[in-house]
Amino acid sequence: MTGTEYAELVAFMAVASERSFRRAAQRLGLSPSALSHTIRALETRLGARLLNRTTRSVAPTEAGQQLFARLQPVLGEMDAAVREVGAHQDTPRGTVRVNLPRIAAQWVVGPILADFLAAYPGVRVDLVVDDSITDVVAGGFDAGIRSGELVQQDMVAIRLTPDLRMAVVGAPAYLARHPAPQAPLQLREHACLTYRWRESGTLQRWRFSGPAGASEVAVDSVFTANDTNLLLDAALRGAGLAYLLDGLVAPYLGRGELVRVLEPWCPPFAGFYLYYPNRTHMPAALRAFVDVLKSSYADR
Repeated sequence: MTGTEYAELVAFMAVASERSFRRAAQRLGLSPSALSHTIRALETRLGARLLNRTTRSVAPTEAGQQLFARLQPVLGEMDAAVREVGAHQDTPRGTVRVNLPRIAAQWVVGPILADFLAAYPGVRVDLVVDDSITDVVAGGFDAGIRSGELVQQDMVAIRLTPDLRMAVVGAPAYLARHPAPQAPLQLREHACLTYRWRESGTLQRWRFSGPAGASEVAVDSVFTANDTNLLLDAALRGAGLAYLLDGLVAPYLGRGELVRVLEPWCPPFAGFYLYYPNRTHMPAALRAFVDVLKSSYADR
């Protein structure tokens, strides 16, 4: 069915229900003459008279009554579907899918999740914990949370946290057997625990910055995993040195379960950002999620 054919049927339904060209024209935002022309075009196309009209009244013919009865539930369902979509734009409801690393789930979303769900009972939040770098559009996600260095430029990005830092850490038992490195190049003499990106299979680069500028060290990775908690656990058990976000290891540093090394060589970098595609008509559920995160972290 073409757009013109659909418009003709809508015009007919308006006239048949209003029993008036004038009222139907007002309802559709048309002039009575334009509406009359549309009805004549429909009758010509169908080869049947659909409306009996005089100067005083309008009423469906038998063919018109049959067409009206068949179309009424169909167009009613279509109107309901359109209203339902519109309601998603006005009232927060539905599911918000967010892709984010484990640490962001714990630090950023976890603290506000209960209050958000209580404030918006019609919204469901689907968090997909993913420490790799995922294309949120291709993956069917509404939004993502990543370090600002990893957010593509064509995304709308909102800063949530202060700058982050990496930390090279090891258990006291490991460092009792292996003297702590005093410079990044000395990492080559150590057993290292390294994150492996799931999609590309490449190892995370151990990046440092010192008096001579930025540098990378090709470490001896005795253990690799695509899960930061596994690397953390291995470091706690004395398997080697790990390169992890300082926020993740901070509690263990405070309790003396881990020791930080090479701290002067680990400068800050861009913190966590919420990002999403630039949408002219953002779903109300996503808008609510964005607004809550923005207000929760505005002063940090």
